[in-house]
Order: sequence, then C-alpha cells, then structure tokens
Amino acid sequence: MGCAHGKCCNRDSSTSDEDAGHHQRGIRPYKNKDGLTQRSLELVHVPSHNFTLQYSSLTQHGYYPDKTDRENQDSFCIKTQIQGNPNVHFFGVFDGHGQYGAQCSNFVKDKLVEILSSDPTLLDDPLKAYNSAFLATNSELRDSEIDDALSGTTAITVLVVGDTLHVANVGDSRAVIAVKDGDRILAEDLSVDQTPFRKDEYDRVKLFGARVLSVDQVEGLKDPDIQHWGDEESHGGDPPRLWVPNGMYPGTAFTRSVGDSTAEKIGVIAVPEISIVRLTPSHLFFVVASDGVFEFLSSQTVVNMATAYKDPSDACTAIAGDSYKRWLELENRTDDITIIIVQIKGLSNSGVGTTDSEVHSRPCQTGGSMNQSAAIVPPLMHQRPLESIS
Repeated sequence: MGCAHGKCCNRDSSTSDEDAGHHQRGIRPYKNKDGLTQRSLELVHVPSHNFTLQYSSLTQHGYYPDKTDRENQDSFCIKTQIQGNPNVHFFGVFDGHGQYGAQCSNFVKDKLVEILSSDPTLLDDPLKAYNSAFLATNSELRDSEIDDALSGTTAITVLVVGDTLHVANVGDSRAVIAVKDGDRILAEDLSVDQTPFRKDEYDRVKLFGARVLSVDQVEGLKDPDIQHWGDEESHGGDPPRLWVPNGMYPGTAFTRSVGDSTAEKIGVIAVPEISIVRLTPSHLFFVVASDGVFEFLSSQTVVNMATAYKDPSDACTAIAGDSYKRWLELENRTDDITIIIVQIKGLSNSGVGTTDSEVHSRPCQTGGSMNQSAAIVPPLMHQRPLESIS
C-alpha cells in the first residue's frame, strides 16, 4: 500500500474466485525462486546481558506481469557490533517506491546505518542519534544524484542496545515482537503504520495543505467530501492518499518516508516515530518486514507462523511463501516481500527489572528545513499504555 501515483497497486476487485487460479492467470507460483535472496542462519552474542540473537532474512522480488524486468525495490540491512560494540546491533527493512525506488531504498539502507555508526552520541542518547540519522539521511538523499521528487522509501529499523530495543519507523512497513503470555504467544506491534487512516497523521498533513482522497474519489467515482475511509484492514484496497492542492500527484498512501521531496511539501516527513522495549524472558523473537508481508497477513498471523519453526530461516521462507500466495489469490501481481526474524535466546531475569512487556515512547528531537512535528508513538495493541520517558 506504500506505492504512489494513482492505482499503482493494480487492485482488481472484479476478479472472481474461478479465474483467480495461478495457472489460469499465468502467474508464477512461489516455488519459482527467481529473485529470491535468503541469508542462512546467523548468531550474535550480547555479552552485557548474556543472551544470543539468532536471525535470518529473506527478500523476494515481486511479480509484475506487465513489468517483468522491474527491480526489487525492497532492501534490508543487518549490521552487528555497531561502533565495534558487541552489545549494539542493527536490523532494518527499506521499501522503495516510485521510478527510482530501488535506488532510494539502497541509498538509505547504507547511509542510515553509516550515520548511526559514526555518531559519538549513539550510546548516550540513542533516540536523539536515531532521529538525527533519519533527517541527515533524508538530506543526503536529497543532495545525491538520485531523483527523489516522486520516489523514496519507507524504513522500519530496530537498534538493539544491550537488552533494549529502539524501534524507529518511517512509513508503513512494520516491526512486531512475540511475547509469551501464559499458554499464549501474542503479537505486539512495535510500530504503527503511518497512513492517512490515522487521525493524528491525517490532521498533520492537512495542515500542510494536502488533499486526502482515495483514487475512486479523485476519479469522481465517490464523493470527495467524505473524509472517512473506515479502517486499514477492511478498506485497504483503495486507501486514502495524499495529493497536492491542484494536481493529480504524488498519491502517496503513507504520511512519512525518506525522500519524496514533492510529497514533503504536503507534510510527508522523514521524522521517525520511535518506541523503546526493555527485553524480558517473555520476549521470544521480533520480526521486521515490509508491507509486502503485512498487506494480507496480520501481525498475529505472522507471529503464529514464525512460532511454528525452530529455525528463523524456515520461518522466513514460510511467511514469505504464504504472503506471496495470498497476493496471487487476491491480486494480479505481488509486492516485493522482505522479512527479518530475530530470535532472542537465553535471556534470563538476572539484571532485568521487570518481567512484564513494556513499551515506552518519548518525543523525538526535530530538525530540518521544515517545521517537523515531534514523533510520539500512540498506544500499541496488546500492550500496557505507553509512558513518557523523561
């Protein structure tokens, strides 16, 4: 849903069950491994709290029947031992969009972690460093040779510092953590999709003069004065998008991104929303993935599937495969699909102050050329209310 510029999602609500079969429509099944890149199982120890992160990743090129040579616009970055510190590790997924989306995605995945790694304040104030890195990356993309007028990328990243996760999000990709609660394993969203479905984001972009309309509204098929689109789960097929006051562009379905210089003029900003999680033994693993995964799979479904596999490599393959299958059942294409699964092994109560799942947020420091609002993560599902960190 993060793609821009009109009905780029090519949703075809008229497709019947009878003609939705893969072979009838000539669509390649997931077992075709063209365009699939997967990293084998890897481990990194966190000596400060004596636990291990066991992780794997996968990225699958999307299938576009009319654009068979289209690049995979997703990218990901895994960098362990940031600044040579064995307790600091970075995981990120970047979902590019627009004509130069692949270039934007790859630029940001390299530049963001480079800036973070070179920031001497990273360990003293991770939130400030994170926010500064996003804004600096956005500025450097703007000054690069890449045309980001109508192209950019989302970014969902997790910085592990000892037993604490710092989750920074720009756009509509997602991070989720699995929490053991008695006999259940619950999915807790570590990020909240930044789209016009959210009232706070809707109100913010309206202040910048954005028109917020679905494609059907823009094309005159629905009343443009109706500014209610239901919820993202049930009305994601034709989501509200952002348009300049007197034009038919850029059509972004997200309200924050890196790049998208045209959309920035109507409120699409690179300021991340940041949440903080202190890990406890009840935290089993976390997932970082593009919206190619979450378009048709809920956070809980993804956690349920990942729980069924001991090896995160197998879990990545299963989740990507099911995502790909559901795209083909409901669309005439698939999105690019990228997923990282990080298992948390051996964390004990020793040195941990609480065994409850806690997620905190605080306002980010802001900067840049425009009046960018502080990012405060709203309450997340299945979690205790957020508390401000002074």
